[in-house]
Amino acid sequence: MRILLVEDDRMLGDGLQAGLTQAGYAVDWLRDGEAAVTALSTESFAAVVLDLGLPKRDGLSVLQWLRGRHDATPVLILTARDQLEDKVRGLDLGADDYVLKPFDLDEITARLRALVRRAHGRPEPLLTLGEIALNPAARSVTRAGQAIELTPREFDLLHLLLENTDRVLTRRTLEEQLYTWNDAVDSNALEVHIHHLRKKLGIDLIRTVRGVGYMVSTAGSAP
Repeated sequence: MRILLVEDDRMLGDGLQAGLTQAGYAVDWLRDGEAAVTALSTESFAAVVLDLGLPKRDGLSVLQWLRGRHDATPVLILTARDQLEDKVRGLDLGADDYVLKPFDLDEITARLRALVRRAHGRPEPLLTLGEIALNPAARSVTRAGQAIELTPREFDLLHLLLENTDRVLTRRTLEEQLYTWNDAVDSNALEVHIHHLRKKLGIDLIRTVRGVGYMVSTAGSAP
């Protein structure tokens, strides 16, 4: 899942980017509000981690702009502002969650998982399809109760597809959610990962919709 991190403190931002990347997220990090608006205008993210005290354009202004264009991307505010009125205003402007600095990275990752889960209308912590079960918190996958070893990128791709079961995802959408601006992506990387997932989890798991993209479907997913 691709996350936009907007934080102007270089030490904190560097630590957050490294920690969230280690937790399995593809993280793009920006340091001012205007850059965040530009990125959100042109690209798609699973969630935004947004500081309030940003240069050029503050976090609340970015949030208000985002919700003003009817963009429902989950937003987690991360700030040192501990005044009740700041928290109330942020939530009233459309923030989905609010965490005060200093914070624990495990809490941030858990809150992000919850935000993504709610954004997809999924109350359960596990993603299941037929015999396949994916645990986002543990980053584990089983098939008929047996553990399946996936590479980090294979796991992320399967997670994305299962979050969007019965929906066709274009190649562009998949690549936008799997890779950051700094990733070097081979032209056939996506097809290679899909090939490996089919080999490990079943040839019929991922359906190719010719000329459109890929999907997993509840139809025919029963064991």
